[in-house]
Amino acid sequence: MSLNPIRPWRNIERRKSRQIMVGNVPVGGDAPISVQTMTNTNGHDVRATLDQVIRAADAGADIVRISAPDQETTRALREICRESPVPIVADIHFHYKRAIEAAEAGAACLRINPGNIGDAARVREVIKAAKDHGCSIRIGVNAGSLERHLLEKYGEPCPDAMVESGLDHIKILQDNDFHEFKISVKASDVFLAAAAYQQLAEATDAPIHLGITEAGGFVGGTVKSAVGLGTLLWMGIGDTIRVSLSADPVEEVKVGFEILKSLGLRTRGVQIISCPSCARQGFDVIKTVEALEKRLEHIKTPMSLSIIGCVVNGPGEALMTDIGFTGGGAGSGMVYMAGRQSHKMTNAQMIDHIVGLVEERAEKIEAEAGAQTAAE
Repeated sequence: MSLNPIRPWRNIERRKSRQIMVGNVPVGGDAPISVQTMTNTNGHDVRATLDQVIRAADAGADIVRISAPDQETTRALREICRESPVPIVADIHFHYKRAIEAAEAGAACLRINPGNIGDAARVREVIKAAKDHGCSIRIGVNAGSLERHLLEKYGEPCPDAMVESGLDHIKILQDNDFHEFKISVKASDVFLAAAAYQQLAEATDAPIHLGITEAGGFVGGTVKSAVGLGTLLWMGIGDTIRVSLSADPVEEVKVGFEILKSLGLRTRGVQIISCPSCARQGFDVIKTVEALEKRLEHIKTPMSLSIIGCVVNGPGEALMTDIGFTGGGAGSGMVYMAGRQSHKMTNAQMIDHIVGLVEERAEKIEAEAGAQTAAE
């Protein structure tokens, strides 16, 4: 839950869901909303896939999914799962044996629709493998691949059809005494996805995996995901998210974290508040922010930084951030620390100076946190 007693209008009361584990990552309940992505390398290539997993984890991914359509990939999964710094989800579509192999290889979760993998005996085999190897399961309903009988019943993909599909799959797992599952009802249409997720949230207490599937390229997909996921998260729906972009998986992680940070649901790294720039700016805001974003990527300590081009809004924004810089003209601006004016700095030295201040503050915060942990 996001609670702010001073500004109650910023509170988000999260939907109550039961908690499951994806490896060592709790999903649901009062656990932080986790961020996922999916590799786009050839799953047979252990080194390339692991490198991408590690880059995603460094960017903040809590969980990474890998498509496992064949035996070569499930064999490679053994080494990938062993070396991965985060839990691996094996994406299985129709072949039940791939699910069993993935569980045996060390996957922390299987993304599978149990109704699509064959008869009841095969389902029982997969569930047994999941239980034996400590795997959770994600039921992944997608508007683009609904069961034929539901399309015939409803005429087209719609929230009722998607939720019915999800509940049918849930029943299969529960009938086999398996409860370590989460569920998604994804669509590329924001309205369809949002409506389906709202209906699903009322129908089950299972943890919910949010996503706007096949959202598009970096800019368009980011906007669609921010609108769809942001609306649902603001309503308290969602326990783990994946932003689906036709882009580098690392970018998916960054966008996912930015969505959560904008709602106060997760904090990681430096959150930059900056103006769009105008004729009043005392320095090149756009180039400055671009440079700072790159040079502060290594900072994982939560912190806020305001970069404002002039004194119209600059001092007010600086009151709300840990560190601030406001353009003042004549080739220099004002540095703010914890909302108070601190000292002037030339525009030419500003970027290096701010990077140093952020690194110094991050080091101090981490040292204080470490000392507190040791004292406890």
